[in-house]
Amino acid sequence: MTVKSRLQERYWSEVAPQLKAQLGYDNIMQLPRLEKIVLSIGLGEAIQDARALEAAEKDLAAISGQHPVTTRAKKPIAAFKLRAGMPIGMMVTLRGKRMYDFFDKLVSVVLPRFRDFRGTSPDSFDGRGNYSLGVREQTVFTEIDYDKVDKIRGLEVTIVTTAQNDSEARTLLELLGMPFRRT
Repeated sequence: MTVKSRLQERYWSEVAPQLKAQLGYDNIMQLPRLEKIVLSIGLGEAIQDARALEAAEKDLAAISGQHPVTTRAKKPIAAFKLRAGMPIGMMVTLRGKRMYDFFDKLVSVVLPRFRDFRGTSPDSFDGRGNYSLGVREQTVFTEIDYDKVDKIRGLEVTIVTTAQNDSEARTLLELLGMPFRRT
């Protein structure tokens, strides 16, 4: 028996019927839904300081509840003293219950904690129904203890949906509670 998160239950009971009516689909399996959420931290300072990787790994594991993977450079860049294969970041992919729990926490707890928050940008879609959002400080997440942070790092949140286009994805995210800025 699989345990569904609060947001997942809300998707099937409230959001899916609204999407079906708004988008005009006949089959419920055609409806756009969340596929995965990717959290990533770029660590340019890891070239000089290897401890930056450990700190970022600890923070990302606390935020996501999963062990992150190290991303490595694909090409050498002499100007940055970067060789191919050097570690330059961390990332974690969330799916299923963890993904829905993270999205729920992001929308209801993390985003409102930003100072002077007026909503997220409605222009950050990639043309294929995926949405990217940058978070300037990892300390806005409740799992991070501010006193134990060695350096403020930003992270990128990419929400991958099964939507065919940006308007369907925007409708999905709005119905799930994403606070888009009104233009």
